[in-house]
Amino acid sequence: MFALIDANSFYCSCERAFDPKLRPLPVAVLSNNDGCAIALTREAKDLGLKMGDPYHLVAKRPELKPIVWRSSNYALYGDMSRRIYETLLDLVPVVEPYSIDEMFLDLAGMPGELAQLAADIRSHVRKIAKIPCCVGIGPTKTIAKLANKVAKKDRNGPGVCDYSEESVRAAAYPSLPLGDVWGIGPASVAKLAALGVETVGAFVAMPAEYVRKVLTVTGAKTHAELQGVICFPFNTAPATRKSLAVTRSFGRAVTTWPEMRDAIASYTARAAEKMRRHGLVASAMQVFMLTNRFNNDPRYANQVTFAVEPTADSFALIASAVHAAERLWRPGYRFAKAGVVFVDLHRPDDLPIQMLPSRDPERSARLMAALDGVNGRFGRNTLRPGGTGPKPQWGMRRARLSPAYTTRLDDVLEAQA
Repeated sequence: MFALIDANSFYCSCERAFDPKLRPLPVAVLSNNDGCAIALTREAKDLGLKMGDPYHLVAKRPELKPIVWRSSNYALYGDMSRRIYETLLDLVPVVEPYSIDEMFLDLAGMPGELAQLAADIRSHVRKIAKIPCCVGIGPTKTIAKLANKVAKKDRNGPGVCDYSEESVRAAAYPSLPLGDVWGIGPASVAKLAALGVETVGAFVAMPAEYVRKVLTVTGAKTHAELQGVICFPFNTAPATRKSLAVTRSFGRAVTTWPEMRDAIASYTARAAEKMRRHGLVASAMQVFMLTNRFNNDPRYANQVTFAVEPTADSFALIASAVHAAERLWRPGYRFAKAGVVFVDLHRPDDLPIQMLPSRDPERSARLMAALDGVNGRFGRNTLRPGGTGPKPQWGMRRARLSPAYTTRLDDVLEAQA
């Protein structure tokens, strides 16, 4: 038996968790460089704000004046996601993160009535992690995710929807729109609507062979899952990711090589940190830079992909990335974005032993462990490789950034008695 727990307006809820004054107010979180709305509370939606609305166009609309705007604080959101995950591990035997704000739970064999169990889990997460959530229950992941969507739509409901019983699903399916089903996108919805299939009930009633012909194997698996047949089990050994990227649009145009060099070095260091967290090494990488294609500036875009000695060492990867970026650099342009992508990722044990490595692998491993250990304990960038720059002028615009309450000692809340 699966459950899917999904945080409500996760980014906004993270902002509210440490600032109680925000809880009754409409809140919106902005994308990189404070560009457009990417997370909204219900109160903000009720005022007419929509996902993707550009901030510079809507901020002055009279009806949206009550909205509290926040810049995206990914360090806070990532750490709050970790907090939810660790809270859930105390309650259920298996937790499988699906995204930063969604996690599948294994409820098989758990004592008690499932809906009450889900309500208790939801209440515990709200109490410990300070994040409101909804829970959907079902015998497959697809059903659990559908139940979760139903729970979220019911604004005055208990926050839990239990589709564990076939009779309950049979009564609900005919009234549920097909677009609510996980794995059935707009193109598939349109294709099925042309066939007269617009509800989950009508889709489930279709012959399996016909579904496979119309929607291929993936659609056939979704069709089976909606009938209670498990096609997407828990991943006991998650697949190794094949690539990892850190790319950013600059807060202002970058026009000098030292600034671009610092940006590439910083992005490489961040990507290497993320890669080590997954226990992987890169044997190839890509570096790119480009100008803004939406203004009248002269245009330039270029990228290079090249092999590197398999490693997760920040210093080695920064040296390779900066060398590549130097070849791409052209003076006289106003660069708007750059990035680093690690490709061809592997687990170290899956690669052949290097006979003559350019760096001592044991020394490199100890150095990276020390770097990650200090930053994990005292906050990101407490220690950083040289050349990455402390507070770059080209960094993202985040004029409404909240404190990093859980990852920076200087931002930890203080209480007085």
